[in-house]
Amino acid sequence: MADLYAAGHFSSYLRLLRQNPNYRRYWISSCISQIGDWFNYIAIFVLLNQLTGSGQAVSWFLIAKHLPPAVLGPVAGVIADKFSRKTILVTCDLLRAVLVLSYLLIQSTEYVWMVYILALTQESIWTFYHPARQATVPNLCTREELSIVNGLSGASWSIMLAFGAALGGFFTAQFGWQAAIIADCCSFLIAASVMLTVLIPQQENKSATVFSLARITGLHDLQEGFSYIKARPKVMALLTVKSGWALSGGILVMLAVFGEQVFAQESGGGRGGLSGILFSMRGLGAALGPIIVWRLFGDGVPAMRKAIGGAFFLSCAAYLLFSQAPNMFFAAFWVFCGHFGGSVQWVFSTTLLHRQVEDRFRGRLFSAEMTLMTLILSFSIWCTGAALDMGFGPRPIVLVLALLFLLPGTGWLLYLRFLARTGDSLS
Repeated sequence: MADLYAAGHFSSYLRLLRQNPNYRRYWISSCISQIGDWFNYIAIFVLLNQLTGSGQAVSWFLIAKHLPPAVLGPVAGVIADKFSRKTILVTCDLLRAVLVLSYLLIQSTEYVWMVYILALTQESIWTFYHPARQATVPNLCTREELSIVNGLSGASWSIMLAFGAALGGFFTAQFGWQAAIIADCCSFLIAASVMLTVLIPQQENKSATVFSLARITGLHDLQEGFSYIKARPKVMALLTVKSGWALSGGILVMLAVFGEQVFAQESGGGRGGLSGILFSMRGLGAALGPIIVWRLFGDGVPAMRKAIGGAFFLSCAAYLLFSQAPNMFFAAFWVFCGHFGGSVQWVFSTTLLHRQVEDRFRGRLFSAEMTLMTLILSFSIWCTGAALDMGFGPRPIVLVLALLFLLPGTGWLLYLRFLARTGDSLS
């Protein structure tokens, strides 16, 4: 039976999709939505480069994409735990389908401000989508399937990034960023249609229903969620993993800068879209990371904890080498290696959280994780853009960002030593 759920074997993922049709439809809907997201990213990178040519402009776009979860995340978590998660997912896709068409109105530099407003609104909708989606996963599979489901989710997100970014770069270069935006709109409509066919069970919240202002406003639910996290140090530690990576999140800006400016200029210019290659390799590395590490070391709790720490140091080494890459070929390879490690952190921490957290708290927990991560990520992105506009070169900036991975990596290793000293049960 154990071999049927071996997360390191590709056959396990095919078996899951074949034997769990409800999860299969959920997975297909997510994949379609994700590929449209990457069309959107590449299209906007190209648009901003054409209109401004500024690294700071890209930074502000990414800040607008990552800031809403920091503000709306707690509320989104409460809603994900109190209302139908299926309704939330379908509604969010439909709203985004309408919203992204507004990017087509941006035709000159004087309307660049609209990019940030639209990105802020689009990501505000996603803020409600994400915790509902994450909280739904354990309701669609057995406990034994959780590692496989999270591995598939991470791999498919990464493949959609690789395929979507590469195709989005090619599509944008050939047909223009406007065509990519229209494709993004269609992806949301199709994703919503597929999600309508998914049956999503959700446990009732059986907490006492005492009338109070705190319950009406949702403050009671927030307090309950924070108390749950505070009482579980292992859960709290897992919540910091993605935020540790976010310290170096300005690298996302630098992928666009290296693709659309550094290597584009070295290759003699062009119509843009070279960032699609780097984002594609980011996706490919992230797709393979968890599966290969699971295959080598297994999906036990001790192995996943150790892998999370090692992955920080892998990302550090990879981006140190990326900062000195002489051409696109070497740069793409080091991006692959860097996000091989990043995906291990993401997927393994999510899997451990799914195993440990009760259904009625999942929405709030994942929204808390998202809030912390996006706050740190937004700050890292802003600092990166500011450094570019102050005249610092792209390569020194990436070198500093790479070294920042050492901080959470060292912190995680100290945490593992603490667990070992206290006789942790590894459960």
